[in-house]
Order: sequence, then C-alpha cells, then structure tokens
Amino acid sequence: MKAFASISLSISELSHPCFVQASLVTSSRHGNPSSFPTSFPASLTASSKLFSKFRRYSPYSSDSDSPTVAGGEKEDDGSSENRDFDKETQSFSENGVDIEIKKLGRNSRRIVSSIDIEACLDTVWNLLTDYERLADFIPGLAVNQLLEKRDNFARLFQIGQQKVAFGLKFSAKGIVDCFEKELETLPYGQRRDIEFKMIEGDFKIFEGRWSIEQRNELHSTLTYTVDVEPKLWLPVRLVEGRLCKEFVMNLSSIREEARKLLYDTLPSP
Repeated sequence: MKAFASISLSISELSHPCFVQASLVTSSRHGNPSSFPTSFPASLTASSKLFSKFRRYSPYSSDSDSPTVAGGEKEDDGSSENRDFDKETQSFSENGVDIEIKKLGRNSRRIVSSIDIEACLDTVWNLLTDYERLADFIPGLAVNQLLEKRDNFARLFQIGQQKVAFGLKFSAKGIVDCFEKELETLPYGQRRDIEFKMIEGDFKIFEGRWSIEQRNELHSTLTYTVDVEPKLWLPVRLVEGRLCKEFVMNLSSIREEARKLLYDTLPSP
C-alpha cells in the first residue's frame, strides 16, 4: 500500500480566481456511475502558483532530452515566458503523431492530431465505439462511464488525467455526447467519423471529431480534431500543452491496441 495519496490538479477550480485550494484525492479508472453526478462541484484543486511553473509542451527528440521545435532546432530550456504563444499555427511530431495547433481566438485553439495505424478502418472503428472499454487501453482516461447508448449515439462521463511532476496529476472532467456518422466512400478509399461535444464540464468549448480514413486494406489514418476554449479566467496556454501531450499518448495507445487486435486475428504460420 502506498503511503501517500496523489494530488490532482483540476481545471474546474482554476477557472475561478477566488477559490483555489489544495486537496488530496485518490483516483480510479473505473467507478460506480451513480457516484458521478451530472453537475460537478469544484473539488480537485491545487495552488495556482504550481501552474505558473508548467512549461508549454513541446516534442523531444529521440536521442536527447532537450526540447525541440518543428524543424529540429534545440529550444531554450527557459520558462514559458520565453516561448512564442502568438503564432497563428504551430506544428510538431512526437512518437509518430503529427500535431497542429491553430489559434482561433484570444483564448481558444483548434488542435489536430493524426497517426498512421496498421489496421483497417473497421478495426479502429470498433475500438473507438467500444465505449465501455475505452479506459482499458487509453491511459489518459482515468474514468469512463457510458451513461446512454442508442443507435449511432453515446453519452459518456469522462475524467481525463495525466501525471505531471512531483506526484501531481492534471485532470479535467465532463459529459460528452458522441454522434457516429455513416461510412463515406471517397475516390481514394473510405472514411468514417465520430463527432463529439462536451455538454457539461470543465471547458466552455470542447468539441470536434474522430476521423478514420482507409486507403488500403491494412492501413488507416486516425485524425483527432478538437476545438477547445477553457472557462473564463483560465488562459488556454496553460492547458494546451497538457492536452497535446495527452493526445500523443492516447493516439499512440490506440495504434498499439489496433496492432494487437490485428496480430491476434492473423492465422498462425
């Protein structure tokens, strides 16, 4: 048994400047759905001073721990104040995941992440729509509860969480509606999308789509596009780096799970 509980940093408290406190919490990847209300009181917080020390996420080269920017140049290991947050579009790659961050407004971003997967469209689709099992292979999901399911629709309660440093965890929660679109036939292959929108939670806007494109039998491209705007008083630049890091981790995990399914279905030599 561990001697210390982990500390979780929640977006919900940080969106209000008059109420910042510290609390110790333990987290679970699965829980009783009845224990998660559809309205969320502020509960998981930490000192706002901690966030002033978080540096914006940037990719790391494979042979060095030094940060790199798109183009491979080493970046100054200084604080976030030395970074350029004013560019309209920024892009980088990490672990086979391509990321593009586009500035939509003063406090909103569009983040597009994509990854190539050695699996057919149906395999990736079945993974993404197996809603009750998502937390089993997506490490960024601490809690995932299927609240409602009907044809081409699902409502989920999710808590996204990741470790940052010193035993701290960054978390955000919300209720997300998912809309499964029909299969499209394209000149070069096929595509199918899942559109989603957070209807209640820690962001003012959090919506986008999963898109799977298949060009040949055993190759697909998975793209995750999200428009994000935190609630008032929380600068988006404090969370966009955390989100990018989570997207890289999650898409990489989906790729690995798809590979496992592919190899499990291949006939033995």
